[in-house]
Amino acid sequence: MAVNRQCRLIARPTGVAQAEHFAITDGDIVDPAEDEILVRNTFLSVEPAMRGWIADQGNYSAPVEIGAVLRSLAVGQVVSSRHPDYAEDDVVVGWFGWQEFATVPASSVVRKVLETDLPASLALGVLGINGITALLALARIGEPKPGETVVVSTAAGAVGSAAGQIAKIMGCRTVGIAGGAEKVKACLEDFGYDEAIDYRAGPIDDALGAACPDGIDVYYDNVAGPISDAVYRRLAVNSRVVVCGTASIADWSDWPTGPRVERHLLRQRTRMQGFVVFDHIAEYEPAIARLSGWVREGRLAYRENILDGIEACPDALAGLYRGENDGKRVIRL
Repeated sequence: MAVNRQCRLIARPTGVAQAEHFAITDGDIVDPAEDEILVRNTFLSVEPAMRGWIADQGNYSAPVEIGAVLRSLAVGQVVSSRHPDYAEDDVVVGWFGWQEFATVPASSVVRKVLETDLPASLALGVLGINGITALLALARIGEPKPGETVVVSTAAGAVGSAAGQIAKIMGCRTVGIAGGAEKVKACLEDFGYDEAIDYRAGPIDDALGAACPDGIDVYYDNVAGPISDAVYRRLAVNSRVVVCGTASIADWSDWPTGPRVERHLLRQRTRMQGFVVFDHIAEYEPAIARLSGWVREGRLAYRENILDGIEACPDALAGLYRGENDGKRVIRL
């Protein structure tokens, strides 16, 4: 009899979860009940936000329980369905977890994947919540105007690389901040940034000053911490800060200390706002239509970091925070 191999959380981590916090187990493949579907997962997503989903206090969602299959978006194919909206062989993306098969209520489906001419894995990346976050956060909060300077942290990452390219499509000058020579090269050659700064090469204050002589109009922040502290000092009058991630803070159990932003915001009349993509589900389809159009036109490039097999799950999140991924990290089953 076939089994369902699953990756479960077995211990609550402090900071970034390591491989020892997870275990691969065998479960049953359950036939769907009424209004449920059975999905064979083909790609599992690895998100920086998972760190918050498994923390003891959670963040914008309840913490994953010890012993549970790790919460995750996945893309897969419907094997059987007892819901009228889904049929066998439909490709769907939803909250199916780190496992090979998922029997879930139809409400766990985020959407059918309609872009069948493009790789299905993109539904977890540039045509999923990463690309949607980049587009909606930049447009709604950043409000970039042609000719403005947009700075993006983790500029070669799944969200950052899309945000930088979308800012270029909107007519802006773009400056990326990334870690290491290879990622800086990707920013310039693959993602079209006008300038790119390697934060690992030393203090970035002078580099930011040279790259942004007239100040920074929009800062798309995926990291928080010292990198953002340096950016705040270069904000232009009436600038906007989009807060989409805090990847540089390893442990939120204690409130981090550091330079305070209030004076910068007051003096420069800056607006600073956080963005969580799950607040904007109603806008997913129009956003994906725009994103997929840009991908087909060759205006929106992407990179994927594909790991193979359920065995790759336990160390996948830690590897993400070690900076091992070159593009959106997914696990192929």
